[in-house]
Amino acid sequence: QVQLVESGGGLVQPGGSLRLSCLASGRIFSVYAMGWYRQAPGKQRELVASITSGGNTKYVHSVKGRFTISRDNANNTVYLQMNSLSPEDTAVYYCTQGRTYKLGTYIVDYWGQGTQVTVTS
Repeated sequence: QVQLVESGGGLVQPGGSLRLSCLASGRIFSVYAMGWYRQAPGKQRELVASITSGGNTKYVHSVKGRFTISRDNANNTVYLQMNSLSPEDTAVYYCTQGRTYKLGTYIVDYWGQGTQVTVTS
């Protein structure tokens, strides 16, 4: 059974940084794509960043240049480095594992439980 366990969320001031981590278990980590979604109160869940098994990355426009997704296949972990955070980044962030298809479409197989990120002064 696949498990995705997030950590690293919390409270941060505007302009600050956080790094989210997600430890995956249950199947061969290196062959699957990984992604981070977020859901803010009253808003739809959105895909923030994804990374293929080969290391190719994609970002939603609002986080480009501020967030970086990376993966450590030796330790079955995916990261989301978040810099220059703003209150608009406040949300529950979910780690996901899935597959990418042609044109870069990312399909989720499994979800983590989520971790809260709150950006406030």
